[in-house]
Amino acid sequence: MTSQRLRRYDSQSHLVTALSVLMLLNFGIGTASAQQPAKPDGGPASEKLAGQEFALRGQRAARDIKYSDWRKFCFKVPGTNMVCRTSISGTFETGQSAVRVDLIEREGDKAARLQMFLPIGLYLQAGVKITIDQGAAYRFPYVWCLTNTCIAADLADPKLIMEMETGQKLQLEVVDSSVLAVTTALPVNQFAAVRQGTPTQTFEQNIDE
Repeated sequence: MTSQRLRRYDSQSHLVTALSVLMLLNFGIGTASAQQPAKPDGGPASEKLAGQEFALRGQRAARDIKYSDWRKFCFKVPGTNMVCRTSISGTFETGQSAVRVDLIEREGDKAARLQMFLPIGLYLQAGVKITIDQGAAYRFPYVWCLTNTCIAADLADPKLIMEMETGQKLQLEVVDSSVLAVTTALPVNQFAAVRQGTPTQTFEQNIDE
């Protein structure tokens, strides 16, 4: 390989890496995911999670959260399979971000990942519990925190995705630093149509030869 081709190859590699980082920061498509899918459970919230035991001290009302419509964004880099994110976001009355739920799917890959962006200051050992309507509960561990948000994520059980496509409400429960349960409900009645429909926007990165 000539030195010119080596320089071109190195430039392309850095561009792809930079794009991956940009997608991670802006759109939540990252690599920090657990290796096993989240398992449904029907037990009490005080059961063991990830080797830790805790007991809820009670519950408190969540602040009012206004949710957006579900939207689908897709990302394409030459030489890679397209990645799509079906998302809904919630904000407090102040305009501050409260929660974001993403289903991340890669073209040709049967496994999907569910990730949730939540405020900092929560009891991380408890993870996040979600239920669809009156169905079984699914728990997701926190995988990392940034300065202004924490992310809970795991591979999504196919049964959970099916429930999201046929359900009406997704209830999300977190535990705050006082070990009180805090819940919020967001709509999923339009989730299936958006997930299976045309993307709201597709982002492409072309690399010049």
